[in-house]
Amino acid sequence: MSKTRALVHSYVGRKALMALSGLVLLGFVLVHMVANLQMFAGAARIDGYARSLRQAPVLLWSARAMLLGAFVVHVVIAAQLAAVKRSARPVAYRKRWDLGAGTPARSMLWTGLLLALFVLVHLANLTWGFLHPHFAGGQVYANVISLFRGAPAVAFYALAMLALGLHMAHGGWSLWQSLGLDLPASSRWLRRGARVAAVTVAGGLLSVVVAAALGWLR
Repeated sequence: MSKTRALVHSYVGRKALMALSGLVLLGFVLVHMVANLQMFAGAARIDGYARSLRQAPVLLWSARAMLLGAFVVHVVIAAQLAAVKRSARPVAYRKRWDLGAGTPARSMLWTGLLLALFVLVHLANLTWGFLHPHFAGGQVYANVISLFRGAPAVAFYALAMLALGLHMAHGGWSLWQSLGLDLPASSRWLRRGARVAAVTVAGGLLSVVVAAALGWLR
């Protein structure tokens, strides 16, 4: 087995791959949040943005392929690391919830599972359209507004945004540890930066859901 392959199959290597894939996904949600805020500029702006993406199909599909690869790597390695951790400690600590880790760190597995489900539901609603009750191709603004007229969709998306914030708050900081870049002098700032990014992204995405649900977007 080559050194590169051995590293990839090692615990440290898999943690690094998970961190790199997480960094790609983090960059995507930041860009996606900024793009979604164009909802507040009206239908012409957000629908025009969606059309502009389709005018460069090579770039669009390249980005989609990279995101799909990062998503699959992140999910698969997360499952593998969870299995390794479970096999190393088959009996849970009796006072596990009293340990020093905060809520985001303790909830990473569950928020990750919810986010994986959310990605599929979100695509089925606003990209593929077969779960959306009134989907119209190319009409992003109208699709978003009509989707969030229903309480179940609002509740599910709000829960998903909470999960995203918790996942980013810990993952956005721990990925630097996995890459060996969390130096003592920068640790506090990296942790704070991850929390700020988590609140900004989750809050920005949730603001669109709330605005549509309350009728502020028409």
